Amino acid sequence: MSTLRTLANRFSCDPQPLEQVAKRYPFRLSDYYASLIQYEGDPIWLQAIPSPDELSDTIQQPDPLDEERLSPVPGLIHRYPDRVVLLTTSCCAVYCRFCMRKRLVGQSEQIPCSLDSIREYLQSHTEIRDLLLSGGDPLLLPLERLGSILEMVRSIPHIEIIRIGSRLPVTDPERITPELCRLLSQYHPLFLNTHFNHSLELTPDAAGACQRLLERGIVLGNQTVLLKGVNDTAQDIEQLNRGLLTMRVRPYYLHQMDLVQGTRHFRTPLSSGLTIIDQLRGRLSGLGIPHFMLDLPGGKGKLALQRGVGRQEGSEWVFTNWEGEEVRYPDLPHE
Repeated sequence: MSTLRTLANRFSCDPQPLEQVAKRYPFRLSDYYASLIQYEGDPIWLQAIPSPDELSDTIQQPDPLDEERLSPVPGLIHRYPDRVVLLTTSCCAVYCRFCMRKRLVGQSEQIPCSLDSIREYLQSHTEIRDLLLSGGDPLLLPLERLGSILEMVRSIPHIEIIRIGSRLPVTDPERITPELCRLLSQYHPLFLNTHFNHSLELTPDAAGACQRLLERGIVLGNQTVLLKGVNDTAQDIEQLNRGLLTMRVRPYYLHQMDLVQGTRHFRTPLSSGLTIIDQLRGRLSGLGIPHFMLDLPGGKGKLALQRGVGRQEGSEWVFTNWEGEEVRYPDLPHE
């Protein structure tokens, strides 16, 4: 793993401000992902290297999606009737500076949870049909631990689909080993969404990791987060999504930044994402155009944004969620 001092020496910058941020929000960077940085402040640097801007954000909340409130047992989030998220670990190969779980990631080796308690909850809620393994990065778990979790989930008859969210194909692709892919292939139907944000991440190594997963029948999608200064133009997203399609990875979501404390400097106004989607139409086939998604604050669920959805009241938008409830979202001014 690369250190901040190593990076500071490589790019002739002062490590002390970076280390101050890392005391609050942990830093971790794989050697592979560090090798993709071309210069200080490039799209890879901005995603992975601490910024003093993280400490100046006192407006946003650590848990704006109310995941802790929606956690009936430790390690499990139950927001929608038929879907749950199982948090498997708080570790990642890279601690992304825009992480939605910035309050948890890197704080300890494991998220405290009991598989017995989770199994009991899942068995008693027969409406649950879809389970997402998240974290942290589930694919960093020891194979034995990951296998035991997958076996537990597959033992529950009413859970039909397993999904995994992992950034490992992007940040440390060598860890997508044949052994890992073989393990995952035992638990179909299994879908994996990875997390490419910029075309600089579309390397031969990353393509190889995706190919190993595909060869085992694992369906791959991608969830991109819209990040100011990283990928907030239609040209950025077009180039990324064209590359993803050649790797047989389907662009799935383009996420509006969540209102997570320490990430405000990455946010863009909603109009930016809407304009990007508008500009992609006609330049990309439907295969390459993702849903532009907003995760509503307060745990009110995801909303696919398009022109004509919601109404603007001053600096806020008002949206109606899947339950028919009106939810307010504080937007940024258009730049």
